[in-house]
Amino acid sequence: MPGVATKPSAQPRSPLPDFCSLPVISALLIVGALCVTLAWLAPQSTRGWRGYSVGMLFVEWVAMVIGVALCKLRPWLLRLPGLLPYAGVWLVMVLIVVVGSVLARWMDSALDMQLIPGDSPSFVRNNAAIAALLGAAMLRYFYVLAEWQARLAAVAHAKVEALQARIRPHFLFNSMNTVAALVRVDPAAAERTVEDLSELFRAALGQDDAHSGTLGQELQLVDRYLAIEQLRLGERLRVRRELDHLPLDAPMPVLLLQPLVENAVRHGVQPLREGGEIILRGMREGNMLRIEIDNPLADQPTTGGSGHGLNNVRQRVTYHFGPRASVEAGPQGNRFVVKLLLPCAY
Repeated sequence: MPGVATKPSAQPRSPLPDFCSLPVISALLIVGALCVTLAWLAPQSTRGWRGYSVGMLFVEWVAMVIGVALCKLRPWLLRLPGLLPYAGVWLVMVLIVVVGSVLARWMDSALDMQLIPGDSPSFVRNNAAIAALLGAAMLRYFYVLAEWQARLAAVAHAKVEALQARIRPHFLFNSMNTVAALVRVDPAAAERTVEDLSELFRAALGQDDAHSGTLGQELQLVDRYLAIEQLRLGERLRVRRELDHLPLDAPMPVLLLQPLVENAVRHGVQPLREGGEIILRGMREGNMLRIEIDNPLADQPTTGGSGHGLNNVRQRVTYHFGPRASVEAGPQGNRFVVKLLLPCAY
């Protein structure tokens, strides 16, 4: 369409996990510790506490070396086509285990510590076989996890598109009716409404495929929406903002708060003859950010509400912010309150 900018294509998702991240390093250490513990607990095991301690020290040292090596080599491994990055990671893991086993066996023999039982070839061969099997299993897990995250990102993208498609006709028709009613009685207000509507749709639809913005941008989007609804509902719509001392540059998915405020207007204020007050609250709680949308409860539930918008917000919050984030919604007395608790590093 003329006048509509095309969105840049999304960046391809990396096929490898971030080996520099704490969760991946922790996974390597935990898997190594579990393997040593299972070998020690096996019925035919002849190793005592001494063997368990030595084995744990060796495996954790090798796991740390593997983690650091993969962290440094990851940019070069990502240049490989297809699934070859996983093959490269697997070879690096096996090679490090083999070299580490040879060094450990050599040091044990040179210092005559007798910490490693058996002959040298079998020790190196067994460790290499274990590393090959465990490495393949972990890489399969990382591959499945990456595929799941990619599908989750696609679902989140589709949900945003569905939200935008829902907002376009419903909100556009209401806004155009408001402009039509104001053109003759208050041309200045009609012009401001058109400008607000233009800015609202530019902010809502002019993002790239990442669909990410900031808290400040999302609050501006909410203010533009409320400005238009204020003209439509007049004194029936009252808004109280308690949003002081918020990190406005904190990352925030686009169209996260606006649908919740739209629900508050549509299902809380609009059905009431006398209208009502919507309260927007925001506060810092340590390294978490709490945002609340508070609206009156209508005497009779409105038609057309299916809860999909709230479920959509829950899924997007889980995807963007992880398990620490939460969305709670429900009646509190004669009010309906939606509470978002989001991690905030600012």
